[in-house]
Amino acid sequence: MTLFYPQTLRNSRGYAESPLGKSFKSRLKTQPPNVTDLGFSKGFTLLELMLVMFIVILGFSAIGLNISSGNDATKLQSAARDMVSALRFAKGQALISHEETTVALNLNENTYTVSDRDKVFTIPDTIALTVVTAQEELEGKGLANIRFFPDGSSSGGRIKLEMNSATWQIDINWLTGQVELETK
Repeated sequence: MTLFYPQTLRNSRGYAESPLGKSFKSRLKTQPPNVTDLGFSKGFTLLELMLVMFIVILGFSAIGLNISSGNDATKLQSAARDMVSALRFAKGQALISHEETTVALNLNENTYTVSDRDKVFTIPDTIALTVVTAQEELEGKGLANIRFFPDGSSSGGRIKLEMNSATWQIDINWLTGQVELETK
């Protein structure tokens, strides 16, 4: 059984044709305009790819520099906080035991100890250590003490930890023995 649709006509080649005169085959063959005809290329040039790669590498190197410089700053801050903890511990020990407690600093070896403790704390060699304290607390070249008394007072002083352009300063109040940390 053959169906006949009156609105579809056949041309001389046997293709179905719409009443508007365009054949289905010719409509199927119609392609979008060629991109190269409009002046656009179908891909990227080597120069464009190299430029993008250069920008990406530049971005990653900037991130890498920030991460590595942050690492040094973290080491300095960590060393300063560790020293503040040791000083506050020494103050607490003096108050509890009713005896003097001393934090001995060795500037030559970048180390410090709390009296009556075997542990020697080491500061990285890349950190410069400076101490300002009472004359009586200096024990020779590169050796200094910060002393805490049972009444809460101390010999007082200032300890500076420096690395590159960053500085952390620890202030020990002689009257109250309070230990404060600040960045400079």
